[in-house]
Amino acid sequence: MRPAGGSVQFEGVECAGLSPDRIVQHGISQVPQGREVWPSMTVIDNIELGAATRRDWPRIKADVDDVFGLFPKLVKHRRQLAGALSGGEQQMVAIGRALMARPRCLLMDEPSAGLAPTIVADMVDTILALNKRGLTILLVEQNIGVAAAVAEYAHILQNGEIAFSGPAPGLIDNPAVLQSYLGG
Repeated sequence: MRPAGGSVQFEGVECAGLSPDRIVQHGISQVPQGREVWPSMTVIDNIELGAATRRDWPRIKADVDDVFGLFPKLVKHRRQLAGALSGGEQQMVAIGRALMARPRCLLMDEPSAGLAPTIVADMVDTILALNKRGLTILLVEQNIGVAAAVAEYAHILQNGEIAFSGPAPGLIDNPAVLQSYLGG
């Protein structure tokens, strides 16, 4: 979709209007809401599909190994159809697929949606680990606990408008955020 106004830039390059493969080649990858794995493809095929714009075969193999290191639960499922996995395992596949593009900016849309609390805790740990590696993450998340646990800076949207912006550490305790989030 083209923006109604303004611009969308990453590292000084206008991204609005670029084709999806050009956006990925420029260093932006996405983990979509709802995971969007290909259910009739294997886990390994889903993950390798994330490297579709790449041609550096030895590095692709190393990156697949890195994904399985990040998500060891997936190793035993590598030849299983992705549609047969739990929601948490599918989320791991979706993140792994996005990482295969070797992004410098990872867009994550509601990564905790529909996941069990223990899986959400693991997801938070993974997001923090990826960020510690130097990966920039733009997170859209309705679970304020998850957002507060991983974000450095936050924008709270209400009815499409920014209701709050500021450093994330005080997010949960801020009365303005509570007012905006709880609507009271």
